[in-house]
Amino acid sequence: MFYKIYDIVINYIKREYKFILVIIAILFLGLFHLPYNIHMGGGLINIADRIKIKNAYEEKGSFNMTYVRSSQATIPTYLLSYIFNWERESINDIKLDENDNVTDMWKRDQLYLKEANDNAIISAYTKAGEEIKIKKEVLEVLYIDKESDTDLKVGDTILKIGNTLINTYDDIKNILNNYSIGDKVTVTINRDNKETYAYFTVRKLDGEKKAGLYLVKLYDYELYKEIELDFSDKEGGPSGGFMLSLAIFNRLTKEDLTKGRKIAGTGTIDKDGNIGEIGGVKHKVLGAYQGDADVFFVPSANYEEAIKTSKEKGYNLNIVKVKTLDEAIEYLRRS
Repeated sequence: MFYKIYDIVINYIKREYKFILVIIAILFLGLFHLPYNIHMGGGLINIADRIKIKNAYEEKGSFNMTYVRSSQATIPTYLLSYIFNWERESINDIKLDENDNVTDMWKRDQLYLKEANDNAIISAYTKAGEEIKIKKEVLEVLYIDKESDTDLKVGDTILKIGNTLINTYDDIKNILNNYSIGDKVTVTINRDNKETYAYFTVRKLDGEKKAGLYLVKLYDYELYKEIELDFSDKEGGPSGGFMLSLAIFNRLTKEDLTKGRKIAGTGTIDKDGNIGEIGGVKHKVLGAYQGDADVFFVPSANYEEAIKTSKEKGYNLNIVKVKTLDEAIEYLRRS
């Protein structure tokens, strides 16, 4: 029986070997990844699907974040990028050093998203006059300098340095003044929801005592009106922060800024409502156009590129530049 099956398989391979080679080649082309990310036009995400506030006001229109479709290049998508004018970005260009890896880069993107969400909530609640109490800063490791002597990892939350609790970024600066260059310092951290210990060695950088760590500042806060945000594990980055803040503000106030319109936009935001520059704006212009946005907000730093892209593509798109949350709110009130 075995030999009969063997003979059938061998005879099939001999007869159809050209077809089999074609299939293998197609699979190789489609599955073999190149060291590039391909960025192409995205679309709109209705923020109403992402936020839930008890007893909140509803809008007649919608607030929308723009996004960019990205994937690691295969041979076909790399070649197609020259035809469709997709953006090619070397993975080495987005690594902060040669020790960076894909896992750390993804964790970093999720930390940027958490930072954007915290800043969006704080800026929106503050602007709306809603009660919010910031209890402390939460500092997580965003990046580790390649020259650092440490066993900390990206995503670790700093709880204590030595025996001192850390509540603000300034706490770290003050504590480091008590150590000497070359001292090995014990750090209490939260890693993967478990409290454990790590260390770093004090270094001299730019004339100051430092740990060689770059930290992202998140917040532990209390809200009178609680909010729930729904983002998937596949989402990351800070560029939706501004529009999230605008949508939250609208839910907290009786006045409906949408007036039935589809409002889209992009931009980072800090807790004081300042809007910052983002990447990939030309792809987000396409997303806003294809999504039939009535208004497309962009940070002032990205405005010229957005206008240039819109004119080159012949889009009829109302692009509005903004520097602050206040400017966006006032524009929507006037228009």
